[in-house]
Amino acid sequence: MGLELVDVCKNFGTKKAVKNLNISIDKPGVYGLLGTNGAGKTTTIRMILGIIKKTSGKITWNGKEVTRENVNFGYMPEERGVYPKTKIYDQLMYFARLKGQKVAEANNAIDYWLKRLKMEEYKNVLAEKLSKGNQQKIQFIISVMNDPELIVLDEPFSGLDPVNTEILSEVMKELIKKGKYIIMSSHQMASIEEFCTDLTILNRGNTVLQGNLEKIKNSYPSEKLEVISDHNIDDLLKQFNLEILENKDNHYLIKMKEEKQGYELFKKLANDDIKINKFELKKPTLAEIFIEKVGA
Repeated sequence: MGLELVDVCKNFGTKKAVKNLNISIDKPGVYGLLGTNGAGKTTTIRMILGIIKKTSGKITWNGKEVTRENVNFGYMPEERGVYPKTKIYDQLMYFARLKGQKVAEANNAIDYWLKRLKMEEYKNVLAEKLSKGNQQKIQFIISVMNDPELIVLDEPFSGLDPVNTEILSEVMKELIKKGKYIIMSSHQMASIEEFCTDLTILNRGNTVLQGNLEKIKNSYPSEKLEVISDHNIDDLLKQFNLEILENKDNHYLIKMKEEKQGYELFKKLANDDIKINKFELKKPTLAEIFIEKVGA
């Protein structure tokens, strides 16, 4: 049955931070929770995990109210919180024991995750000696080392270099294969598009967009066209009243008024025997949809 939020509200005095939020996550995978700063994402996460109390509504996991006793969860907050004067091993063991892991079990988990995230050399190093990216990986380990059913990740890729981003991406894919339920909040739209099948976008506590990401994107018309050719086709594009947004060595990004312009251009290119290496009608990106919904 998974996680379900029904008409969830949170007020801070007269301020309504979250308004009648409904979310149903009924299958494993990654669910995206998006919004501008102050939209209500972190408040929602904290209500789900029982860190703060909701004002009204219902939050359940497999049909039961979410409590720390009946949900094994892991949480990686946006605000990083490693103890700078404590060795990595000691704080990993501390958090493992807080979550009820036995010492032998915790040691196995610590060794596995340090190796998996290429952090073994830092096992007995003070946290303050680590880079921000490596401190972030330690926080990720804390969130998953107790093998949680429900994992909440707030900006997991923020500040990571390309190598560590790739490592964490592979780990995310492994967690998905293991059937984990993951909620990911991020401003990095590329990460959301890579991992999330469904999402909710909040704006000032209101739900402004919700559903399957692929269906949402397909509901929008294609307004751009990508063409890669061996030939310069500037004059042909002008003939079809198409606007060239970019052209780098005959790699074109083109703006269309309607999709049929793209089909007509394709026919013309084929009839004129102009070699085409790529021809793609492009749906709006999630970033463009996000700006449309909350940009104002």
